[in-house]
Parts: sequence; C-alpha cells; structure tokens
Amino acid sequence: MMKKLISSRTFHPGRLGLGRLPSLLLDAGEKAWRRYVEFLTANIRNRNTREAYARAISRFSAWCERKHIRLVDISPFLAAAYVEDLGTRASAPTVKQHLAALKMLGDYLVIGQVLPMNPMASVRGPKHVVKRGKTPVLTTAQARLLLDSIDPHTIVGLRDRAMIATMVYSFARVSAVLGMNVADYWPDGKRWWIRLHEKGGKHHEVPAHHALEKYIDAYLTAGGIQTLKKSPLFRSVDRRGHLTERRLARREVLAMVKRRARRLPLPESICCHSFRATGITAYLQNGGTLEHAQQIAAHESPRTTKLYDRTKDEITLDEIERIVL
Repeated sequence: MMKKLISSRTFHPGRLGLGRLPSLLLDAGEKAWRRYVEFLTANIRNRNTREAYARAISRFSAWCERKHIRLVDISPFLAAAYVEDLGTRASAPTVKQHLAALKMLGDYLVIGQVLPMNPMASVRGPKHVVKRGKTPVLTTAQARLLLDSIDPHTIVGLRDRAMIATMVYSFARVSAVLGMNVADYWPDGKRWWIRLHEKGGKHHEVPAHHALEKYIDAYLTAGGIQTLKKSPLFRSVDRRGHLTERRLARREVLAMVKRRARRLPLPESICCHSFRATGITAYLQNGGTLEHAQQIAAHESPRTTKLYDRTKDEITLDEIERIVL
C-alpha cells in the first residue's frame, strides 16, 4: 500500500525516466527513497544517463530482494558478490556502468545520512580497455548510396535526408540533432551554422557543410517552418504526411535507419551512431587531423575520437593478405 501511495499520489517517477521505485529504497523508508529520487533528478541532468542509472539500481534492488537483503545489510562483500554475479550475465562495460551508478548512489546516501558508509566504494569492477570502437561504419560509397536512395519528393524523405546528413557532416550524436530547434540553423556572413545540444546542457556550434545546407534548406522550405524559430527542427509527421509540432524520438530515428538499411545492400547492424563514425572516418581519410576531428565531434579526449577512426582497417586487411601459402 505504501509503494502504491508514493508512486501514484506523490509524484510520477516514469515521467522522469525513473521507472518504478526500487523496493530496496522504498523499504528503507521515506528518507532513503527521497534521497534516491533526488540523486537521479537533481544530481543527474542528462535523461539518458538518468534512465541507465535507474535501470542499474533497479536491477541491484531486484537482486537484493531475491536474497532478502535490506539496504542497511549491504556490505562490501555482498556488493562484490553482486558485481561478480552480474559479470556472468552482462558485458564488462555494462558491469562497469552499473557499478558506477551504485557507487554514486552510495555516496549520495552517505552524504544524506541514510547510510554510515558506502559499501560499494571499495568494490572493483572488471578490467575493460577499448582501443577500437565497435560502432558499425559505412564506407563513403554506402553513405552516398543511402542519401541518394531517399525520396526527396516527400516531407518525410526530406526530413530523413537532412537528419542523416546532419549526423554525418557534423559528427553529431542523434540526441544532439534531435534537440535542435529551427533557430539552431542560422546564417553568419556567407556561411550557415548549426548549434547542437550536447550532453550536460552544452551547446556546440559547427559550420554547416555545403551539402548539408542544401538538404536542410530543402526540408525547411517544403515543411514551411523557417519562421518557427523556437520549435523543433526535426518533427514527427501525422497520418496525412504533414509535420506535427512533436519532436522526433531516438527510437523513431533508429527504426527509420533500420528500415532504410533493409531496403539497400547495407549492413543490418548500422545504427544512428554509425553516421558519427562514418563522418569522422571519411574526414580522416581525406587528410583531416585527429585534433580537428575531436574539436568537431566535441570530444573531451582524442582517445574517444580515435575509437571512431576506421582508416586503418583497410590497411590491416591488405597486410594480412600478404600471407601467401
């Protein structure tokens, strides 16, 4: 009864990307579950991170519930046992992310005087070093094929082409692109610029490639939304094929990408992030520098940018083929 009262009358956690409140925190009392909600809402501003951390904490809560472990009973030994158990079911990056979420929550509960110590603090996660990204990348020919295959005579086609081109030519994340408003595409002198809404509320401004200008201009003209500066740039469409005022969701864009890939001889594994990696690889293949690629992609470290670089793949294959028996 208490769980139902809290979730239905006090607030709606689902609207904040929290899902159901974990029993581990609910059973520990109001001070504990309120601190949990504050941790995810006031402390973590990025919705994607918030949802990922909420899933990690809920999974740990379910594990504790199955073993009849209360919040006050959690020790470094039990925390390590959970990490070990999770490692048999999930990949190393997933385990590290879940452990990071639990460590941060533990610190937040200690500061809020819910726990005397953080039982997760001394637990070590699995080693995981990434030197090459796993994001599938399109060749320049494949990317060109995809863009040229999109029908420019429909508003959906113009929208999808402009959206994909934005991700390719600006190395942008899909969430940063979908966060754009019409005002985030503007002229400065003879050139047009785009403003991307990155993680942590940061804005990243990039000059628009001449091909991208053409695609966005065609979409804006056909949609008739040039003057609606404060409204979403990339919108959904209604049953009549008209643009709505609703901003597209990431899952809708992914479904579109998968659907278009199936119609062409393209890898089924491609995703929205593939366009970010495709743009970076194409840029480096044409003589661009890693330093400038990092700047365009808004990466904090060149090591992150290097994960998207596939320019060495073809060279490696050529060298392997030198092995003649």
